[in-house]
Amino acid sequence: MRGRLILAAVDLAAADAGLGPSMPLADARAILPALTTAEAEPAADAEALARLAAWCGRYTPWSAVDPASSHGAGCDAGGAAGLLLDVSGCAQLFGGEAALLADLVARLGRLGYAATAALADTPGAAWALARFACGPGRRYLLVPPGEEAAALGPLPPAALRLSAERLELLERFGLSHVADVMAIPPAALAPRFGDQVARRLAQALGQVREPISPALAEPPPLARQVFAEPILTPEAIAAGIERLAGGLCGQLERLQRGARRLELTLYRVDGTLARAALGTNRPSRDPDHLVRLFAGKLERVDPGFGIEVMTLAAPRSEPLSALQLSLAAAGLAAAGAAPNDKASAGRAPSDGAPADKAPAEKALADKALADCLDRLSARLGADKVVALAPFESHLPERACRPQPPLAATAAWPEAAAPRPLRLFDPPQPVEALALLPDHPPAQFTWRRLRHRIARAEGPERITPEWWRETAAESDDEPAVFPDPEAARDYFRVEDNDGRRYWLYRSANRWFLQGLFG
Repeated sequence: MRGRLILAAVDLAAADAGLGPSMPLADARAILPALTTAEAEPAADAEALARLAAWCGRYTPWSAVDPASSHGAGCDAGGAAGLLLDVSGCAQLFGGEAALLADLVARLGRLGYAATAALADTPGAAWALARFACGPGRRYLLVPPGEEAAALGPLPPAALRLSAERLELLERFGLSHVADVMAIPPAALAPRFGDQVARRLAQALGQVREPISPALAEPPPLARQVFAEPILTPEAIAAGIERLAGGLCGQLERLQRGARRLELTLYRVDGTLARAALGTNRPSRDPDHLVRLFAGKLERVDPGFGIEVMTLAAPRSEPLSALQLSLAAAGLAAAGAAPNDKASAGRAPSDGAPADKAPAEKALADKALADCLDRLSARLGADKVVALAPFESHLPERACRPQPPLAATAAWPEAAAPRPLRLFDPPQPVEALALLPDHPPAQFTWRRLRHRIARAEGPERITPEWWRETAAESDDEPAVFPDPEAARDYFRVEDNDGRRYWLYRSANRWFLQGLFG
C-alpha cells in the first residue's frame, strides 16, 4: 500500500490559496482542484540551488546556500529554498540597494524563478522579511539600518527560523507575533522555550553575530614547484615547466578534463612576478604539447635575480575523456604522424576516396590539427589565427566574421554572383568614367594609375540594409554607404592588361570593393 502523498513545497499562488508544505495532497486538491503537481527531486533541487549560488557571484563574491531554507521545519513560506548574499560594498555598483534588489528579482524571474528578496543588516532579518513580508504584490523589501525590530514585529514566530516544537509551544502560550516574543525579557525566554528562541531572536536583531559561509568556487587545477636554489637560465626554467606540465596533466586526467587556458606564474626572489598565458583550440592534457607551447615564450621571460617558485594553472578547462585508438592509429601516433594527411589538413576526401575513418583515427587527425593551430597561436598570437564564418549580411565586407579556427561554422550560403578572394574594407574610392549614367565604367583611376576597361559584367544591385542604423552602428562600425539611402550597383570588369576588379557605384560615386585572382 502506497504511503500518503504530501506537499514538499508550493509556489506563491498556492501559498496564497492556503496550501503549504506537509499538507496531504488530497487536502490540497480539495482546496485547489486545479492544482498542478510534480514529483519532488531533493538532490536535483540541491544541485540547482548550488548553481544558482554561483550565479549570484555577479552581485557579490560572498554568496551561500541557506541551510535553514530548504523544506525544513518551521518554514511556513511555501517550503521555498533560499540564498544568503552579503552585498556589503557591492550595492553602489548597481545604482544602490533598491536597484540591486530589483535587478536580482527581475533576472531570477526571467530564469523562471518566482523569487522574493529582502535586504537588512542581519541575515536573520533578511530571511524573515523575504519569506513572510514579501509576496506576489511585493517582490522585494529594503529595511533601513536599525529598523529590524519594527519590521519583524508584525511577522509570525515562524519568521525566526524555529523548529516545529518551539512554534507549537509559542502558539500554546498565545505568542502569535515576533513582537510578542520580543516583549519577553531574554532571561525569561530560555527557561520556558529553550535556547533556540532567544538565540534566533538575538541573531535577527543583530545582537549575536551570524557569519555566512560563502559558496566558494572550486579552485582550478594547479601545479607548484619550489626550488631549493633560485634558477636563472632558460634551460632550468624549461625543465621546471616540464615538471609542472606533467603534474598539471595528471590532475586533469583524474578529473577527465583538458586545459583550454594555461597561466604560468614565476615568483622572483625580489618579490616581483612574471606571468605568461596561452590558450588551446581544443581541450588538451598532453604535457609534451603544453611544454612546446611555452617554449616560444621563455625567451621573453626575465628571471631577474632568480626564480624561487613556479606555478602552472588551468583556469579554464573542459571535459575530455580518454581516447581509445586502434592499433594502426596508435602506431601512427607513436611515429608522430597523422593517419591521413588530407583529413588532418581539413580537406574532404574525393568521391572515390574510402569511407570515413573510424572515430579514433578521426579524433587523432583532429588532435594533430588542433596542436598545429595551438603552436601557431602561441607564436603569432591568438588574434592572428582565426577562421572566417558566414554572417547574415548582403554587404560583402560584412558577410563574414572572424572566429576561433575550430569553432563550429554554419554552411556558407551560395553567392548570387562570383565574389573576389580579396576584399577591401572599407571600399576604396576611385575615379571612374562611364559613357552613360547606368553603364559600366569605361576607365577608372586607382592609386594614380589609369585602367582602361576591356570587358565588363553587371550590374548586380545590393540594396541598403534597412534594419541597420545609418549613421553609426551599435558596435562602433562606421556607416558603409556614402548615402545611407543609396543602393550599390556592382560590376566585374577586366582591364587591357587582363586584371579583374570588382567595382560599384553608389550615390554617383565609384568604389573598388575587391580584386579577382
